[in-house]
Amino acid sequence: MSQYFVKTSKEAPKDEQSKNAQLLIRAGYIHKEMAGVYDFLPLGFKTLHKIINIIRDEMNSLGAFEMQMSALQSKELWEATDRWSDEKVDVWFKTSLQSGSELGLGFTHEEPFTAMMRRFISSYKDLPVLVYQFQRKFRNELRAKSGIMRTREFIMKDLYSFARDEKEQQEIYNKVSDSYVRIFQRLGLHEHTYKTFASGGVFSKYSHEFQTLTEAGEDIIYVDKDKKIAVNEEVLSGDVLEDLRIKKEELEKAKASEVGNIFNLGTRFSEPLGLYYKNESGQEIPVYMGSYGIGPARVFGVIVELFSDDDGLVLPLQIAPFAVYIISINQDEKARKLYDDLQNKGFECILDDRSESVGTKLKDADLLGIPFRVVVSDKSLQEGGFELKERKGGKTQIVSETELLHFLNKKYEKVDR
Repeated sequence: MSQYFVKTSKEAPKDEQSKNAQLLIRAGYIHKEMAGVYDFLPLGFKTLHKIINIIRDEMNSLGAFEMQMSALQSKELWEATDRWSDEKVDVWFKTSLQSGSELGLGFTHEEPFTAMMRRFISSYKDLPVLVYQFQRKFRNELRAKSGIMRTREFIMKDLYSFARDEKEQQEIYNKVSDSYVRIFQRLGLHEHTYKTFASGGVFSKYSHEFQTLTEAGEDIIYVDKDKKIAVNEEVLSGDVLEDLRIKKEELEKAKASEVGNIFNLGTRFSEPLGLYYKNESGQEIPVYMGSYGIGPARVFGVIVELFSDDDGLVLPLQIAPFAVYIISINQDEKARKLYDDLQNKGFECILDDRSESVGTKLKDADLLGIPFRVVVSDKSLQEGGFELKERKGGKTQIVSETELLHFLNKKYEKVDR
């Protein structure tokens, strides 16, 4: 800990309203640059990338290819789809080259991916194809008061699918939907997250959002907990209720935060941008598309809103920056040996070797939200080993090193990886 780049604080910043940002700043996970703009410090960066890697694993399991697109966007490309005007899209960040040409900082990437695919798709044999990225997006949000759940600069996982026809596109859509369910299960959010029916626009009857119940959310949804589905308030009507075979009196109104979304796009982008393929008869057909987004930082913020208490973060094992927080009370040599042993067994640990009071170390262990705290002291050794405390639930027990290893292995077995 003395060598790690982290500094905790007792007080939350006065200008920060959201619980997630207050706790993450206090715990040294993030640093606030300005309203709606945050830096991810080593602890936060590590946690964010554990979330990203879970998402990446599921995207790869779909057969999707990861790449990296530019954040700089050409005006002409977006004019072709009628999305350059500020009257049509009010979240643009725009800039100019020294020559005077206008550029945009991408808030999404349907246009660039579609235009790029003109080089790679010409025949039915080239389809279907799925591509995705984790890419920095920029949105000129009017309000940015929800910490890392709504920011002006953020990483988004955006996946785009390209298919021969509507039927093939719907099959891809359903597979991506299933992968999103698995993602939120692996992140520990499945009990709180609902596949939510939302407007499909002109492309399809419905799109779907994945909404996580939280008082910090900005959306209102109506939840059927038995069927594990929900309806966004924006589309709730008698026709929708009848279509979904649910009754309004059986629905529970709740605040939620959108952690993911999936859309059928039809030929909305392929036609104006000239993305066509030749079928077996040589006929030119516009490519059918879908887009699918998840904001890893927003997911991180929602997890903090849900999994925290008065003492700090309570992070799930699968995304915590470390599994074990080791504290020595006058037993530095034995604590160091335990640290080395656990590290060598593949468990990520941090050893608090700072010249701080024991009370400060105990408080920081809780604040950082590390799943398991181990105290090595004269008292614990006399009682047969180490004092083990679970951050979630606060259970404390004395365990030998063998018992500690068995305990950690069991905990990892329960993590849906």
